[in-house]
Amino acid sequence: MRREVAARVGAVLPNLFGYHAIQLGGYGDEDLLCTSRISHRCHVQLGTGSAAPSTVDLIGDPAALPFAADSVDVMLLPHVLEFSADPHQVLREAERVLIGEGHLLILGFNPWSWFGLWRLLFGWRGAMPWSGRFYGLTRVKDWLKLLGFEVIDRQYFFHRPPVRSPALSRRLGFLEHLGAWLWRGTGGAYLMVAKKRVECLIPLRTQWRLRRRVIAAGVAEPSLRRMTGRDG
Repeated sequence: MRREVAARVGAVLPNLFGYHAIQLGGYGDEDLLCTSRISHRCHVQLGTGSAAPSTVDLIGDPAALPFAADSVDVMLLPHVLEFSADPHQVLREAERVLIGEGHLLILGFNPWSWFGLWRLLFGWRGAMPWSGRFYGLTRVKDWLKLLGFEVIDRQYFFHRPPVRSPALSRRLGFLEHLGAWLWRGTGGAYLMVAKKRVECLIPLRTQWRLRRRVIAAGVAEPSLRRMTGRDG
């Protein structure tokens, strides 16, 4: 599954530009931002664990990020919401940190899939990733809408059951093509790309003054003045 995740994210990142890109949380020891064209990239490990991969630059809390407001162009959340005590606050922090028109990429597990079934069966064991709470794409989309984000892309992938045997997983590979055509919404994971929208409000007084200047600069002469000129 890691190859599929890296391929999906890697296909999106080259189309997103800016000065600063942040990855919150890890995906093993992989740097998912490696295909980004943004030169300054930062990998933030979540929690206070002492063992950090070599790709980690900071250790922090996703609900209280050590970044200034409106300072980040691209932020990637690989399965962060599933294991956060307050996913709403994580999204609020992402909204605070991202610049206007900045992009937020969210990787999540689909509860309406083989992965969701596995979680129901084995979540009681407390093992990763089944110990997390899976949020559907529609639910996360509603949260983002309340924060002023617009979802511009969403993809489901990995339609195979999460079996441990690599050989069995390869034999079930036909489900990827079948699921992509027939059961698109049942992929085990999804990638969502959202853009932070900012509406520019112009005060009504300014609009009125602008309208006055536009009218004053016109070449048309009031009809009353034309009539008075003819009579005189």
